[in-house]
Parts: sequence; structure tokens; C-alpha cells
Amino acid sequence: MPNAKVLSEKKAIVAELESKLKNAPSGLLVDYKGITVAEDTALREELRKNGVDYAVVKNTLVRFALDDTGLGALDEHLHGTTALAVATEDPIAPMRIINKFSKKFNGERFVIKAGFMDGEVLALNDIMALAELPSKEALQAQVLGTMLAPITSLAIVIKAIAEKGGAAAVEAAPAAEAPAEAPAAEAPAEVPAEAPATEAPAAEAPAAPAEDAPAAE
Repeated sequence: MPNAKVLSEKKAIVAELESKLKNAPSGLLVDYKGITVAEDTALREELRKNGVDYAVVKNTLVRFALDDTGLGALDEHLHGTTALAVATEDPIAPMRIINKFSKKFNGERFVIKAGFMDGEVLALNDIMALAELPSKEALQAQVLGTMLAPITSLAIVIKAIAEKGGAAAVEAAPAAEAPAEAPAAEAPAEVPAEAPATEAPAAEAPAAPAEDAPAAE
């Protein structure tokens, strides 16, 4: 029977494992048997840089933690040596980094046992498929690049139009600087002098009345 101190320490370890599993978006169980100290150090450093918590665990203790967090389906993989890698940021990071590291040994050592994501146990094929995806930052850059592509194209077109307009303005500048001389004002057309009014001929005086002819004798 373990003494109270040992039992308390084990409970603390289980509680810490439960907290990691509950807060982790994803995680892997790994058989780390066969790797050297130098290889283990290099792996831990890369995992740490990518926000992955990695630690060797005892099967009996991690089993309690898995059962208490709804991941009891992973219990069947708790045999041999076991390490737990859980993501704290990018959920793909544990799969991508550990799978890349495992490929160095052609499956002879350092083997992925099982994994989970968003509280669901993953099949090994799904883990391998996820491991081939680019990093979170790379995916974000690709999406952002796709979104900005039309804007970038529009900016190039606008710039080209602006440069073309600027060149035209430069060519037109000399002509604008030398204003054309104003045409001489035309002399107003002379108004033809009115012809003097023709005097109407004076009316002839009425003829004097003829003298009465002498009466016939």
C-alpha cells in the first residue's frame, strides 16, 4: 500500500494530466522507445517552440486522466513506453512535428500510438492525414493571400492608370504653359449711313379756273 505522501503525489499528477487533456485542442500518445537523449532533446525543443507540451507518462496514471476526461477509448493503447504530447496553440502541431520525427526511423522506433482532437479519438489514418497539413500560420497566410489577391490586382490596375494619367499630364504641361495669344478684336462693323430721306415733290398748285367764255352774241 502506498503511503499518504505517494498517493497525494499521484493524485496531483492525475489532476495535472486531466487539466492538460481538457484544455488541449489535440494530443498524441507516443511510444518513445529507442530514441537517444540527443534525439529526445532536439524533439522537445522543436515541440516547445511550436506550443506543444510533451512529457513521459505512466500508463496507470494517464489512464485515470483519460477516463475522467471522456477519452477512455485510448486506454487500449496504454502499453509499453508512453509519452503524451498535447497542443496549446496549433492543433496540428503535435501531429506534424512528431510524424516528421517518426519518419526518420521508418517506424522502427518512436511510433505514434493514437491521438485525439476536440475531445474525439482519431483513427491513425486521420492522424497521418492531419500531419501532412501545413502549419496554422501557413494556412492563415494562404487564406489571407487568397483574400487579398483581388485587392492586390485592383491596386496594380489603379497604379497603372495613375501612372498613365501622370505621363499624359506631363506631356500636356508645355502646351498649357504657353497660352495661345488672344485673337485681335475685330473692329465693329460700320453701320451704313442712312441715305437722306428723299424729299417728296411739292404738290402742284391747283390750276386757276378758266375765265368764263364770253357769251355768244
